[in-house]
Amino acid sequence: MDSFQTGSPQNLEHLRNHPDFTFVNQNIQLPLEDVGQIDQIYNLACPASPIQYQKDPISTLRTCFQGTQNVLDLAISKNARVLHTSTSEVYGDPLVHPQPETYWGNVNPFGMRSCYDEGKRVAEALDGRVVSNFIVAALSGEDLKITGDGTATRSFQYVTDCMEGLYRLMNSDYSEGPVNIGNDGEFTIQQLAEKVAGLVAEMTNQPKVNITYHPRPADDPAVRRPQISLAKAVLNWCPTIPLQEGLRRTIEWHVSERVVS
Repeated sequence: MDSFQTGSPQNLEHLRNHPDFTFVNQNIQLPLEDVGQIDQIYNLACPASPIQYQKDPISTLRTCFQGTQNVLDLAISKNARVLHTSTSEVYGDPLVHPQPETYWGNVNPFGMRSCYDEGKRVAEALDGRVVSNFIVAALSGEDLKITGDGTATRSFQYVTDCMEGLYRLMNSDYSEGPVNIGNDGEFTIQQLAEKVAGLVAEMTNQPKVNITYHPRPADDPAVRRPQISLAKAVLNWCPTIPLQEGLRRTIEWHVSERVVS
């Protein structure tokens, strides 16, 4: 189920003729269509890019709280187990580092990012990202634009590690609260930009692009890194794809899909 607010039907083409695949084009802000028997529901709905969620902050909030309520209503009617994906944004600009699941966060409820931060926090109560931007820019021969001085830190997780963690959580007996599914490697945005610029030049034989610096957005957290000891303990899971390899695979995907105009 998807409304393609930020996604593309092309991403599902390889599944279209699969006998076990059914697609429903729907916004989860609306009452959900009955699609038959359901055992498990993975709720990953919500634009995650600041550019996307700030375009329509009210819709972002409604996706988080009304959408999650609709998912839970459907789950109750089907007696289905729900895995709700939140975000590290609920930790805000953290005063605790790294951030364990027990940390309540330090979020500005009136800031530019609040529609997403607080929306996800509400959903928990119920129950164009930097990597792709850098890669597309580098493949296009454009400067990599860093907002701020590049010292802000983030943790980056490759998609297969994320899906493995979500699958293990859904099929575990654990239901006592949130579990951080993330990579606890911590890198500055400067380091990320340098890695992307170097890898794209190496993999495409293009000249290495430059890095430029621009004003830091309001409420942009200075540090972010998940504490994942709980996931290791209860799921026997930890990420296996290092940043360099994840970036290499992601660059290869961008090249193969010809997403650069």
